[in-house]
Amino acid sequence: MSFFGSMDTSASGLTAQRLRLDVISQNIANANTTRTPEGGPYRRKAVLFESVQNKESFNSILNKYTASENNGVRVSKIVEDNKPFPIIYDPTHPDADEKGYVQMPNVNMVEEMVNMISASRSYEANVTTFNAMKAMVSKALEIGK
Repeated sequence: MSFFGSMDTSASGLTAQRLRLDVISQNIANANTTRTPEGGPYRRKAVLFESVQNKESFNSILNKYTASENNGVRVSKIVEDNKPFPIIYDPTHPDADEKGYVQMPNVNMVEEMVNMISASRSYEANVTTFNAMKAMVSKALEIGK
């Protein structure tokens, strides 16, 4: 894999993990939302990734061809979690039914925090890889002086 291909792969990982962090933040922000425009409580969202070949990579533009396949990652779709909503007893809640029960969002804060740590570490790993490749390119250019 070439220098620029590695950078493209890291950049695609950075973009995908940033979107994953955005979705996790949205889940955390709506952890207590019992009424949405669609009706009912907020439904947790999750990000699905897929592998992708970078056909328009920086390397292919410079060389007009790629010597190896530069794979990256992208978000294929954002899906809603179909876990059942937890039900709590709170007769004072404005969205309580006639028996005093309220459907809460299916957001588990512990699960979201674990996902956030995982996405953050993945983002950091991609930054480290990108910076390592940048340092290699810099050192290679110094050799030519």
